[in-house]
Amino acid sequence: MCGIAGIVESSGKPVSTQSIETMCRALRHRGPDDEGVVDVGSKSTADRKASAVLGNRRLSVIDVDGGHQPISNEDGTVWTVLNGEIYNYRELRKRLEEAGHHFTTSSDTEVIVHAYEMYADKFVEYLDGMFAIAIWDTRRQQLLLTRDRFGKKPLLYAQRDSWCAFASELQALLVLPEIQRDIDPAAVGSYLSYMAVPAPQTIYRSIRKLPPAHLLIFKDGCASLRRYWQLSFVPKQDLSDVEAAERSVELLRDAVRKRLVSDVPIGAFLSGGVDSSAVVALMAELSDQPVKTFSIGFDEEAYNELPYARRVAEEFGCDHHEFVVQPKAIEVLPKLVQHFGEPFADSSAIPTSYVAALTREHVTVALTGDGGDEAFGGYGRHRANMVAEAVATTLSSESLRDRVKSLVRESHDQLGTVARIKRFMYASTSVRSERYRAWAGVLSDDLIAEVFPSVTETDDAVRKMFEKYRTLDAIDAFLAIDTEFYLPTDLLAKMDITSMMHSLEARSPFLDHQLVEFVAALPSNQKVRRLTTKFILKRAMRGRVPSEVLLRRKRGFAVPIKQWLQGELRDVLKDHLLSSHAVADGFIRGGAIDRLVREHLSGVRDWSHQLWTLLMLEMWWRTSRA
Repeated sequence: MCGIAGIVESSGKPVSTQSIETMCRALRHRGPDDEGVVDVGSKSTADRKASAVLGNRRLSVIDVDGGHQPISNEDGTVWTVLNGEIYNYRELRKRLEEAGHHFTTSSDTEVIVHAYEMYADKFVEYLDGMFAIAIWDTRRQQLLLTRDRFGKKPLLYAQRDSWCAFASELQALLVLPEIQRDIDPAAVGSYLSYMAVPAPQTIYRSIRKLPPAHLLIFKDGCASLRRYWQLSFVPKQDLSDVEAAERSVELLRDAVRKRLVSDVPIGAFLSGGVDSSAVVALMAELSDQPVKTFSIGFDEEAYNELPYARRVAEEFGCDHHEFVVQPKAIEVLPKLVQHFGEPFADSSAIPTSYVAALTREHVTVALTGDGGDEAFGGYGRHRANMVAEAVATTLSSESLRDRVKSLVRESHDQLGTVARIKRFMYASTSVRSERYRAWAGVLSDDLIAEVFPSVTETDDAVRKMFEKYRTLDAIDAFLAIDTEFYLPTDLLAKMDITSMMHSLEARSPFLDHQLVEFVAALPSNQKVRRLTTKFILKRAMRGRVPSEVLLRRKRGFAVPIKQWLQGELRDVLKDHLLSSHAVADGFIRGGAIDRLVREHLSGVRDWSHQLWTLLMLEMWWRTSRA
């Protein structure tokens, strides 16, 4: 695992190695073990004039003593830097050696340059892993950037005229004086809608995120982008429940086995939920040593999953470690804001950061349960969407749907039973994209218009995705959006930043593309059956994971924001939002924010998620202007 950075200047104007060194210093936490900066443009052919410098900060996991980056092919005509791991590098290396390629290290990074030589731009289709890669080809005089299928590893870039720069984190690009810091209003709208800014947007107009499963070529001052992989949900497989469960556990076991390859100590995050428990169960099956497990809990009983995590750890004889998160844990927020580089409001970033810090005290690599819900159908919204579409068919006329919609109107009280019913009925009268926004979003369009009126379109990308997947059924449509939108925008961004800020590598067996492709092609009723989510995964893990874990209601990795904001963090909320710098600077409007704060603190309505989103926006604003 690493941090990567680089600059290419097609006009031939020299690129300063000092600039790349400065970028790499901003990424030191991602790779504390080694640094490499190489002027690869000077190694170009004599009749070419492009300048290029690549940089890397390395966290040594494979080939600890070797594997220094940037790394080249035999004659120095292809150079690469890698952030991530290539799990099938040994198989690829054997194939490449048989074809006549020669290796000088045992690292997975060196496989990339030779695979590129053999397969050209299609080399990425042969990679199995999590990765962000940059390749400089001296013969073609081109920079190639690519990112793994699900977006486990980040890659951002800025391009203008003949110049292109890239890095693993926003803060590394922001050290460059060439980068303009104009805010993108559309990105603000996306953030207020979904707590995070989705690719290709960043909060800045001048910087883009490379989308997952994409490849970018920068040559002669022009950038071209193409998608190299797309998850397909058809055609459907015809397997019995027993066959589907057996194949699922076989693929998950293989995915765990691949991710146990490491030259440094390895452990696992254990929440006590189905996904992380399944990973730990298979790790214990495959390991000859006790699995090191790490869990986070809360004093608030409704949010505390430590008893379930302990039960799983005891079941498998794990070397178990725990940490309890309290409101003072928000002390980590300024550091999180710095590392994200843009507003990010998933509050579970706080406990994830703390469990990563705890884990790093003992191991360098940790397996996670990320991706299980998106693959197997684990969220309440998956089940709710199936029921909502059944209800929608009974509201056959458009006029009847409109009457129901006007009567119930969406409620912002997240916890009340009546409010839940109203939100469900509102969603049942809506199209899929509106339904998804109602359940996965935060601020409504009306509220965004009050706070940030510069936004005209708030979720156009999501609507386009739903249009692309319009032929899928209720379950698969939501799974497709979760995989393509929610997973890379929120969950994987959170895991990458919070783990790498502590120099910890996180690996996700559930995001093995062979496993996900298999599960996507299963019929929806093998994912969500009646009211049972993750049906086939639970069937597969029956007898392997304690039954109380499989049968209990899903909690998720939630933080007690409502209680914190009404209690210990009351003054923090008031100090930031009632004395907002963003409002004072004219960036956002404060009238609606003041109203939300008053209503929440008085207990009139639960605006906790909306206020947290606005609080993170304020913290980012103050940091970005410091």
